[in-house]
Amino acid sequence: MMSRFLTALPVYNEKEHVDAVLDQVVRHATDVLVVDDGSIDGTSDLLAARQAEQGDIVVIRHETNRGYGAALTTAFATALGPRTDGGHWAGLVTIDCDGQHQPQLISAFITAVGDPDQPAVDIVSGSRYLRQFPGDSQPPEGRRQINRQITDEINRRLGLSLTDAFCGFKAYSRRALLALPVIETGYAMPLEVWVLAAAAGLVIEELPVPLVYLDASRSFGGSLDDGATRLAHYRLVLDRAARAAAGRDGERAKLGYGGRAANPKVDA
Repeated sequence: MMSRFLTALPVYNEKEHVDAVLDQVVRHATDVLVVDDGSIDGTSDLLAARQAEQGDIVVIRHETNRGYGAALTTAFATALGPRTDGGHWAGLVTIDCDGQHQPQLISAFITAVGDPDQPAVDIVSGSRYLRQFPGDSQPPEGRRQINRQITDEINRRLGLSLTDAFCGFKAYSRRALLALPVIETGYAMPLEVWVLAAAAGLVIEELPVPLVYLDASRSFGGSLDDGATRLAHYRLVLDRAARAAAGRDGERAKLGYGGRAANPKVDA
């Protein structure tokens, strides 16, 4: 029997996609949480109606938009809390709600974590660049370049072997969630995750996922739509997270620490 993981989707203004994506997710996950991060486009009404009428999701709503990282932090906290039956979650799967991820792969992510009591892997992270799939999208060049630069910097500074630093499709063991006191509220939240994971010596594995871009013009919000500004912001968050981790954990969290990261799993 597969371990009981919570599957969470951070959502902000996804009226066009949310029902279709959830229809797919609930086919492959029995416990689904949607964190509505202050949507103002009608998404909240759709989610409330679905929760009341179909009862196949649980919704937590932020009254105002706090950011992608803040929505995932709410998911982390929920996964560390008790289930309604008094048990606890074995871990958490996160999947975006914009139609770019493949819910049919949820079970593969959970399986890759392994035994919930003694997980073989702490973070299973999707990678859009490990393997090519038929029908892959062509990534916007600016986004691909920034992803490549930041991924290379993370690998060099933390001793990891990542190929995709930003994919939102992930599975976390319970042990990983306990080791990731994330505070970054925005899109740079994954960078803080990698710093904390390296500092804690968590085992990381990547699984290849198809590369799908449905909206190449999607906004990051305000000045972050400018590539140079976004790159500088990501580096600022990476530096800040590294300093904070070093302050918490001393020498073993300093830049250059190699952790216990596993090699990417190319043939999964």
